[in-house]
Amino acid sequence: MNSQLKESAQRVQDKLTDLGYPNRVVELPDSARTAQEAADAIGCEVAQIAKSIIFRLKPSNKPLLVVASGVNRVDEKLISSRIDDKLVKADADFVREHTGFVIGGVAPIGHPEPILTMIDEELFLYPTLWAAAGHPKAVFELTPDELVAMTHGQVTSVKKE
Repeated sequence: MNSQLKESAQRVQDKLTDLGYPNRVVELPDSARTAQEAADAIGCEVAQIAKSIIFRLKPSNKPLLVVASGVNRVDEKLISSRIDDKLVKADADFVREHTGFVIGGVAPIGHPEPILTMIDEELFLYPTLWAAAGHPKAVFELTPDELVAMTHGQVTSVKKE
């Protein structure tokens, strides 16, 4: 673990501290850009990776954050129907503009402005989760309840049944 976090990872650590959480951001020696890479580096199940996916809402052009279990593929039609809005994939520029992070390192917290957030109910199957912390090599451990409290997210199913 580096004593000096990268700037984007330090932003996440500062946000955790500001929110009153003791959780610590750690930088891994290898990339955690994908859920599988993160799980391999941490030594946990892929399902315990809380991956942050940003979508663009049409026509409002606002971001939507879906925090999903690393094993689940987000059903965009299902989410669209839940929020009564159309989702489209967000490109790298949109993600960076609205989160301040690069794809592969998007944290569930620490964005310039609050983002509407949906949280995969299957994350509650695990006592601890790992989320990206602002950089493809940075992560932090948290509980599902902490994730909801930090993000003010709505817990829902995100995949086809």
